[in-house]
Amino acid sequence: MNDFYNEAIWEKAWKDQSEIMLKKMQKAGVDFSHSFDPKAKTFNEQSFSEEGRKRSRRIINWLEGQGVGFENTSVLDIGAASGVFTVPFAERGARVTALESSPPLVELLEENIAKFADDQVSIVHEPFEHIDVQDKGWGEAFDLVFVSMCPVILDWESVEKVLYCARKYCYISMPVTHNEHSLLQEIWPLITGQSFKKKPLEMGYLLHLLYLKGYSYESLVTREMKTKEVTHEAALQEVMTMLGHYGLSVDEKAVRTVAGYLEQAYPSGRVAVQEGGRFGKVLIRLQDQSMYSKED
Repeated sequence: MNDFYNEAIWEKAWKDQSEIMLKKMQKAGVDFSHSFDPKAKTFNEQSFSEEGRKRSRRIINWLEGQGVGFENTSVLDIGAASGVFTVPFAERGARVTALESSPPLVELLEENIAKFADDQVSIVHEPFEHIDVQDKGWGEAFDLVFVSMCPVILDWESVEKVLYCARKYCYISMPVTHNEHSLLQEIWPLITGQSFKKKPLEMGYLLHLLYLKGYSYESLVTREMKTKEVTHEAALQEVMTMLGHYGLSVDEKAVRTVAGYLEQAYPSGRVAVQEGGRFGKVLIRLQDQSMYSKED
């Protein structure tokens, strides 16, 4: 039972799990820094569609409901993509530093922020994991550090690096379980010989370590699903990428297996896919943490 309250054990367990996952993806040839490059345009269209804007507003409204303001505040948006949150943050009067490493997404981001004044949104075209935050002078430099579904949160050390940059608030969202993807679940038994089973992910480590270390925070877990229709080619590319993320082989045999299944199961050439899952959001209050530390 004492291990439940042992920070070091939880930190090591999280780090060990992340290293196993990264090794599997490296073996499969997955490069997270460029995984979004081929679908940047589609992602941008979805982000700024009516449904995409509703999702952004829902999350921002939740932040505002917790007391986060944006007028005349500074925000570090880590993994800004094409500006799905950078743009509404700036529209609400925030000064935003948008961090994005994917060249196609940066190009779209530049287009999406063109309407703002030059000093309102700045782009840092560099992976967060390569940045020396101390050298940049980012210690407590931002009122809000925002990390939405960006794979920079790998262990407690990476959380500390993010928290280092925040003066008032830090928002982190992560999957709670592996994404639900109807086509992947159909394909999985053909590749592995087993049924697909959802497993809990790192969100539990994050929340428990925040609790053990005395942080004040609000958290929310939701289940969100959407349906889309794609071509055989797009479905094949998407499933093979996901199999690689799970550390499975994406060799020619696997490609033939998936392509054959798509031809047989979806003769129209169009594939309806349901995707989504359970997602966790956490807002960490750094000012409360400072008070806690002084009193402790």
